Amino acid sequence: MSGLKNIEKSTILTLKDEVAYQPGQVVSKTIAQNDALSVTLFAFDKGEEISTHESGGDAFVTCLDGTGRITIDGAAYELHEGESIVMPARHPHAVFGQEQFKMLLVVVF
Repeated sequence: MSGLKNIEKSTILTLKDEVAYQPGQVVSKTIAQNDALSVTLFAFDKGEEISTHESGGDAFVTCLDGTGRITIDGAAYELHEGESIVMPARHPHAVFGQEQFKMLLVVVF
């Protein structure tokens, strides 16, 4: 099992400052990745998306900045700063930057 990477240790962090918006892109920064867990920061420019897909683990999303639209099984949910939602394993889901949108994604396998 590997530890955390790409992030300062023993330092107070503001997660939304750890990943930057880029015009016309979805930017990701992996913080942890192993067989049991994946932790990734994302920054979506307005109008950018990760299209519908499924994951083998439950995906816990927390909005760090802006407004995102999470679609699960065809139902849309608008997520604002400080709000979270779980995208259940093996259910189709998608993420869309309604406005510029940053999120922390924790997938538990």
